[in-house]
Amino acid sequence: MLSDHQITSRRLLLVAAGMSLLGTAAGCRAPWSSEEVAAEAGVDETALPVMPAGSGGAPGAAAAASAPAAPSAVASPSAAASASPPATAAPGVVPVRKALTEAETKPVYELDAARKVVALTIDDGPDPRHTPTVLALLQQYGIRATFFLIGENATEHPALVREISDHGHHIANHTWTHPDLRSLSASKVRDELVRTSDLLHTTTGRQPTWFRAPGGDWSTESLKVAADLGMRNMAWSVDPRDWSRPGTSAIIDTVLKDVRPGSIVLNHDGGGDRSQTLAALKAYLPVLVDSGYFFTAPPN
Repeated sequence: MLSDHQITSRRLLLVAAGMSLLGTAAGCRAPWSSEEVAAEAGVDETALPVMPAGSGGAPGAAAAASAPAAPSAVASPSAAASASPPATAAPGVVPVRKALTEAETKPVYELDAARKVVALTIDDGPDPRHTPTVLALLQQYGIRATFFLIGENATEHPALVREISDHGHHIANHTWTHPDLRSLSASKVRDELVRTSDLLHTTTGRQPTWFRAPGGDWSTESLKVAADLGMRNMAWSVDPRDWSRPGTSAIIDTVLKDVRPGSIVLNHDGGGDRSQTLAALKAYLPVLVDSGYFFTAPPN
């Protein structure tokens, strides 16, 4: 029986192994490192278990060699979340925003395909009907995801925003009202992004470092504002169009057909009836885990 510390350490090793970085295909430097992951969770990286020789860095092999039989070969993210900072930012604290290189301002569509890693992204929440079920599924399989939250929804459900953060997931900016940014003036685009980042920072104590334009429709101004706020832009490479409710089987089939090492998968937990999405997640997540995929997200 593994202790809590061993489980946390093992999960961190799996996450660190998957830090093959968003943006590698575009020539970008890794946006997060194994040292950042270990430091965030308060774990001494030198104490992490060593990957078995000949595993090629694939965490699936390490898990099979030393972890209990799963579907969840990786541990729940809740343990690492216990080291999170306070849930709300101190009044008057100005967030530190990273200066981005020109390459880092470009939308990222996939991860490094050299590793069998997937980034699961969840858009349009939080939604009290569906987000708790998504969180329970991710915890069941030890998956850490990125939630792109809409400001209007976040301000109505701050406790749910904090719950997502407390589970160790990455919280990112998806605008305030989910508009088509290409049709907005520069001042309105800035308002959409700044209001959302400020709210998420105030609610969770963490400054968003990633942004996704609604519909993937970036504008010149939104790219500029995101860079000003220290946010990189995350697109996707696998889109089952679950928002259109094409049927549970269609969502499952698209994900399993299109996913490959380095994929960024798009799903939704808000914006309407997401029962098909939930049913699809329940079906395809264990298939991906059992197929040797592991999941990554930037540190909070």
